[in-house]
Amino acid sequence: MYTELDTGLTPEQVELKEQTHRFAAEVLRPAAAALDALDPEAVIERDSVFWDVYKKAYEIGLHLTFVPEAAGGNGLGPVEAHIVLEELGWGSSDFAVGLLVAATPFAWVAQFAPLAGNAAMLDEVVKPFVNDQEARFVGCLGVTEPGHGSDLLSIATEHFTDLTCAGDCRARPDGDEWVISGQKASWVTNGTIGNYALMFVTIDPTKGPSGGGMAFVPLDVPGVKRGKPWDKHGKRAMNQGEIFFDDVRIPREYMFVEPATYAMALEWSLTLGNGSMGAIYTGVARAAFEEALEYAKVRVQGGKPIADHQLVAKKLFDMFVQVEQARALSRAVVAYNMTMFPPKLYYANAVKVACTQAAYQVANDAVQVFGAIGLTREMPVELLLRDARMGLIEDGTNEFLSLVGARNLIEDYKV
Repeated sequence: MYTELDTGLTPEQVELKEQTHRFAAEVLRPAAAALDALDPEAVIERDSVFWDVYKKAYEIGLHLTFVPEAAGGNGLGPVEAHIVLEELGWGSSDFAVGLLVAATPFAWVAQFAPLAGNAAMLDEVVKPFVNDQEARFVGCLGVTEPGHGSDLLSIATEHFTDLTCAGDCRARPDGDEWVISGQKASWVTNGTIGNYALMFVTIDPTKGPSGGGMAFVPLDVPGVKRGKPWDKHGKRAMNQGEIFFDDVRIPREYMFVEPATYAMALEWSLTLGNGSMGAIYTGVARAAFEEALEYAKVRVQGGKPIADHQLVAKKLFDMFVQVEQARALSRAVVAYNMTMFPPKLYYANAVKVACTQAAYQVANDAVQVFGAIGLTREMPVELLLRDARMGLIEDGTNEFLSLVGARNLIEDYKV
């Protein structure tokens, strides 16, 4: 375990870190390694270890990390949330993100529905999720569309109000209901297993992406159709797949964010999501560094452990520095954005970009330390490298997030 530089951690926070680390080591890592070798249909079969992981996570309350305490959440503050996410990322970034998304629709309802005058949704929607210890309620997140990816997240840029950038998954009011039509692309996390979705939809396309809304959508209603689970390069234990909506009807109150408040809700969503990604990928970077460090201590070349060779030692130290930088930045930004309003989007984007890039670089260097055997699927670093590569694209490409962050930075930063 790394040296904790925050000497102000409470005994409860230290215990939380140790408990989450044990869960990551004993449950997540073995399951992710086993599922990596399977085709995506087999990963989610009902007798798969995949469901054992989800049930165990729900049993110990990991699904409540971002649910507000007033709605039944576990009351974790920003430091605790970062600790949990880093340890989960250390164990398995695919399960870390999958479990985070599983809770997202319910956490967002708990946060925003009362503000929209829909407090009854807490009892109807959130309470059953909070009480779930068997992973019966699994959420998914519908953002990306076949014709739209990162551009739907173009807040603070000219594209956000450009009607040519409006999403194609549309929602229209019809009496006491909303009617949703369109498609979410194959990158919907938990897309083929989730039974509830947080849907990002277009309500007023004349306003471009800014004319959007957020809806809580049950996926067992008429008009919903699923695609096959996506067969991916990395993060193969994380289910993803497309969802089709053919005049799907939901109660009017299930649209808890409309265009008037969409920009604010989207910014809050992105700051929390990108900060979470930073914490998770800090864990990935640490995992890769630790694998390389342990291997370098026992692998002998030239008559001595390769850790005693200067080039390898220098590489290990550079990897260590990147891990520590990732933790320091991501934990500080998560702490700020979870406690201050408005949050700072460009800091959250910086965290996602910096930490995913660090994870990829450290994982790549770890494979280099291992040499040829690091390219085989017998070595965990091979899996970590594939998982780390996904982070440069998922939840918005790093290039696009950098451009959005730059625009936000230029407008907000005062010298």
